[in-house]
Amino acid sequence: MEREWKKRGPVLDRKGRPVAGFSRRSMRVYDRRAIRALPWRIKEWDFYQVSDERMCLQFTIGHAAYAGQVSLMLFDFVRGKKLLDLNRILALPFGSLHMPRDAERDHVLSYDKNGIRMCFAVKGDERTLTCSWGEAEAEIHLVRCNPDSLVVNLPFDESPRAFYYNQKINCMTAEGYVRIGKKKRLFEKEHSFGILDWGRGVWPFHNEWYWSNGAGYLEGEMFGFNLGCGFGNTDMASENMLFYRGKSHKLGKVDIVPGEDYMQPWKIRDREGRLDLVLTPCYDRTTKVKMLWVDNCCHQIFGTFRGTAVPDDGTVLNVHDIVSFAEHAVNNW
Repeated sequence: MEREWKKRGPVLDRKGRPVAGFSRRSMRVYDRRAIRALPWRIKEWDFYQVSDERMCLQFTIGHAAYAGQVSLMLFDFVRGKKLLDLNRILALPFGSLHMPRDAERDHVLSYDKNGIRMCFAVKGDERTLTCSWGEAEAEIHLVRCNPDSLVVNLPFDESPRAFYYNQKINCMTAEGYVRIGKKKRLFEKEHSFGILDWGRGVWPFHNEWYWSNGAGYLEGEMFGFNLGCGFGNTDMASENMLFYRGKSHKLGKVDIVPGEDYMQPWKIRDREGRLDLVLTPCYDRTTKVKMLWVDNCCHQIFGTFRGTAVPDDGTVLNVHDIVSFAEHAVNNW
């Protein structure tokens, strides 16, 4: 029932309605001028996450039109300790951040004001993330190891012109460092991975989602996944895809079910018998934002994934020792 795009085309039709579907590469043309919504309802962000077996570093540049955000966060999810949390809220940025229209074409996205310098530079399959902020400094180099990604455009039942256009790129090796004062933490290429969450859209004020993404090695071969549910109308496209041996393998709908509380094991299963994972948590990175009419809460749960996954050729992969996350977000914004 899902629709896969094979040719380039617009994200929105001539009436401003989303063209629902998915692709494995950047196939849709995003044009802010085609959006039929009040300017302060438009949301755009580039979010990068770099992690290894115990540390996670996150970069964000984005906005919800009436408020923007630039942030840098580092935490040790094995020890359950936040090491760095820098956040700058931008009032009424609207289009001033010049967010890129395509996640894959070469571009530079940067913010350089008030002693904060953050830059995302994309050239081919390589990405360089840099930040200088007070006593903190970071530089990360990412290299894509799988040409495929998950690109999805979801409509919403609540409004014919609401949409969520999103690309997730994972299976990127990561190498670099973050320094806080005199303390320097290295991310080594052999066991560090990067994720890009690139989002654009207009959606209802209240929303909720589950999302999980990860990468690692199974018997020397890179394996990854992007899984999601609860957000938008997924009849024509879902966010669920496996990555293995340089190819993508599309899944249908997936259910992500936490335990009785967030630190109990999570179960993640598809409805066709191709995915059965258990996440054993070790850390709940909870973020809450409450400002004016904005009321957001997200539990990002880090831990170890184990179970089975079946790519398109029917091979049963034994998933083990993949360290990553699943999250549950409830937002009003």
